[in-house]
Amino acid sequence: MINGNKLKIKKTVFTAEQIQKRVSEIAKQVSADYAGKTLHVICVLENGFMFMSDFVRQLEVPVVCHFVRPDTRETKQGSSSTTEIFYTPETDVTGKDVLLVEAIVQSGITSEFLIRNFTTRGAASVKLAALLDKQSERKVMLHPEYFGFLLDESFVVGYGLGAPLLGRNLPYIGVLARD
Repeated sequence: MINGNKLKIKKTVFTAEQIQKRVSEIAKQVSADYAGKTLHVICVLENGFMFMSDFVRQLEVPVVCHFVRPDTRETKQGSSSTTEIFYTPETDVTGKDVLLVEAIVQSGITSEFLIRNFTTRGAASVKLAALLDKQSERKVMLHPEYFGFLLDESFVVGYGLGAPLLGRNLPYIGVLARD
């Protein structure tokens, strides 16, 4: 029940313990890969905030945190439509090692856009970290350099992911029951 402010979870996909273990493993790998460097972590809001919070606290390299909120708009011109992606705030990435952090990568369109944008604007390097990788919905050729779990479930909530607003505070990731 979403309107009654109570979510019904059909099943747990990843427990809080599984998530924390995997976040720790990713942080160790990223720390090793960026040893001796300052890492600029850019979190894609809203879904990514919880993953980023746990993740950056475990990094063993200097970290600068940034946040972006993408907005996708469809515009129609005659029989064709165009998708435009806007994001705010704009972050200075010139000469910086950037790690884009997302809770879930599905189509990959927004991630690809942001990676291309940061690269074009002069970032020294740009890589992608995602807690959940939903490859079955990918619309572009994109593979996160770091990811927690492959996901096949249709709609999940918890650990920052919401339906659309509720469920973000759950410490685990579960499949939402559809009534």
